[in-house]
Amino acid sequence: MSPSVQERYAPRNHCFGCGPANPKGLHVRSFEEGEGLVADWTPEPHHEAFDGAVGGGILGTLLDCHSNWTAAIHLMKAAGRETPPCTVTAEFHVRLLRVTPSAGPLRLRARVVDSGPDRATVEASVEAGGETTATCRGVFVAVKEDHPAFHRW
Repeated sequence: MSPSVQERYAPRNHCFGCGPANPKGLHVRSFEEGEGLVADWTPEPHHEAFDGAVGGGILGTLLDCHSNWTAAIHLMKAAGRETPPCTVTAEFHVRLLRVTPSAGPLRLRARVVDSGPDRATVEASVEAGGETTATCRGVFVAVKEDHPAFHRW
């Protein structure tokens, strides 16, 4: 199995959503596909808001982390770098369109829709059984050395 972008670029990251090194985390594993990233993730019962439904906070975390990595990989490629910049969420808005069932795998998709030298706007979605259940639009910014998140992942 090939490594995800998280495993390749930040194997010691302990972020709750996407950190490979967090034993209690969600372990989002994002892969490049076309102009964006995709990830498959399967919920467990403790991710539910109620029987059969993934909690909205969990969905927000999945979308935030997956989108942030989409921005980082895009900015890396745009700058011709070998490693992604450290990026943080400047803003994001999640729309919960319908109940996201917890009975099977979810597909996360994200792509950059606008970017500059140090920021990218990303649109993302969660799909369950071929239906979009949640969407996100966010702005992710590359931070400099004086930021507390610099090289934290």
